[in-house]
Amino acid sequence: MLCWGSWSNTQKLVSPKWRFELYCWDFVNGIVLAAFILAFTLGSFGDHGRRFISDIQQADNESICGAIVAGIIFNSANILFMAAISLAGMSVAFSVGAGLSLVLGVIVNFLNSPVGNIFLLVPGVALIVVAILLNARAFGKMSARSTTISTKGLLLSICSGLLMGLYYKYVANSMFPDPLKPITGMLSPYTAICIFSMGVFLSNLVLNPLMMAKPFVGTQVNFSEYFEGSWKDHLLGVSGGFIWCIGMLFSVIASYKAGAAISYGLASGAIVVASIWGIFCWREFKGAPKGTQLILNVMLVCFLVGLLLIVFAR
Repeated sequence: MLCWGSWSNTQKLVSPKWRFELYCWDFVNGIVLAAFILAFTLGSFGDHGRRFISDIQQADNESICGAIVAGIIFNSANILFMAAISLAGMSVAFSVGAGLSLVLGVIVNFLNSPVGNIFLLVPGVALIVVAILLNARAFGKMSARSTTISTKGLLLSICSGLLMGLYYKYVANSMFPDPLKPITGMLSPYTAICIFSMGVFLSNLVLNPLMMAKPFVGTQVNFSEYFEGSWKDHLLGVSGGFIWCIGMLFSVIASYKAGAAISYGLASGAIVVASIWGIFCWREFKGAPKGTQLILNVMLVCFLVGLLLIVFAR
């Protein structure tokens, strides 16, 4: 939750001239770097399970393809999400985009693996929906006075959320269900995240150049601009990917005990973390009309209570 809610601060900290399409190259490299470092360290030590090299050698095509498909879906959603952050800000992109992905992700993962109390999950998800609507209301009040938040950013957040809610189950399905009892052909969490990261990397070689050639906003981005970036900009992008990948790994490990639906739902508490960053640190709603702050505070309470109900469901 903390990792997923904080990585996007690195995107806010880069140079104002550093486009999100350029940031995305470093972000993806950070995910791949973190995945392999974790696989060769934590994923290769211990008394149970399979070491990373042994695990990847015995993996079957179904498990590998599932993890790669997850990476492709995630990267497609994340490119739209980064565009939404650059246009609408962290609080709007996370609350609307990540909020929708939470709702869809909990439903999809629960249907795929029904673990948890549905009578607590349903009202928890319902409160998240209320929070999303409240954030959209705050957005509407703000956009009436400000040109810094765009309607296109809100639409990109929605599209991103609808895609983002689908990828997690493919990662979960590629892993063996009991960490102490490896199943032939299936993957450990560390191996699954590595293969997932390759799906992200390979899809980025196709999707990001398209975004650079046909950007949602602004002029075309040239590859030469990437090599003109400062070390700070590159390091921030890699750090963002590294932080996100740690959160992803911890989330899929937690799914062994909590179940995929609840683990994904709890990790999506990142929405609250990111909204707090956006509202109170980056002051994205500074100068908003009277009553906006109250709406945002109620939104955060709804998110928090909804997430607690999701936790109590297990």
